[in-house]
Amino acid sequence: MVDLQKRYVEIEGVKTHYIEAGSGPVLILIHGGGSGADAWGNWRGCLEAYAQHFRVIAVDMPGFGESDRPDPKDFDYGQTMRNRHMAGFVETIGAGKAVNLIGNSMGGATALGIAIERPELVRKLVLMGAAGLDVSNPDPAAKKALGSYDYTPEGMRKLVSFLAGSRFEISDEMVAYRHELTMRPGARAAMGAIHNRLKEDPMTYPRERISSVSCPTLVVGGKEDQVAVLARTYGYLDLIPNSWGFILPHAGHWVMIEAPEAFVAVTTAFLNGPGFEA
Repeated sequence: MVDLQKRYVEIEGVKTHYIEAGSGPVLILIHGGGSGADAWGNWRGCLEAYAQHFRVIAVDMPGFGESDRPDPKDFDYGQTMRNRHMAGFVETIGAGKAVNLIGNSMGGATALGIAIERPELVRKLVLMGAAGLDVSNPDPAAKKALGSYDYTPEGMRKLVSFLAGSRFEISDEMVAYRHELTMRPGARAAMGAIHNRLKEDPMTYPRERISSVSCPTLVVGGKEDQVAVLARTYGYLDLIPNSWGFILPHAGHWVMIEAPEAFVAVTTAFLNGPGFEA
């Protein structure tokens, strides 16, 4: 049984929560940005397996989970802030050394932003259903579904059913857990602020900046992902020189939740394998 430790560190005045286990090379996991997302919910099925190979750390971004949810009047919830905050976290946890990063969705955009802006901090990068590239689902119903959460348990179940693949069994426990997180003080205001900042400070980067990423990168996608559609996955593979791809059938936006064994096996092989750097 792996010993999972809950820890906190202050980054730029934000009390930042993370879960840590194992020893070895540092692997930092960054969750997505959907309503009710956090480190434990995204990565609970992967932590013990990763801890066999890495010092694995799953972190809550500002506004999520057990990390601070600063008042939007005094805090910028844009992507620029997330990149800076997470780079500070990586520097602190990694003691200035390059670490492995895995990011899902918004967490993927954040991991990618660090690889672009602070390449010396990233050894290898895994993008799972990552935001960052301006390729979206052309179906307007997809955007409507993403914004449909009404802060009820029924609304959370509807949101989860959109994000997951068709074979995923949605448990009452998952729905209750994610819904409870959105009911915490400041959570709704933080989520609103994140959405309000998207237009001025989006979760996307110019293609030439994405092409500048030089670290070995694995791009993972679910074939049924209605958010990070396959065209985006292939777009990353086209742009990032040292990139590999893995597409999982019957999975949606959450390969690490829907198929944790396969996700851990493939990503561990990539992180521990040769880089073939240019």
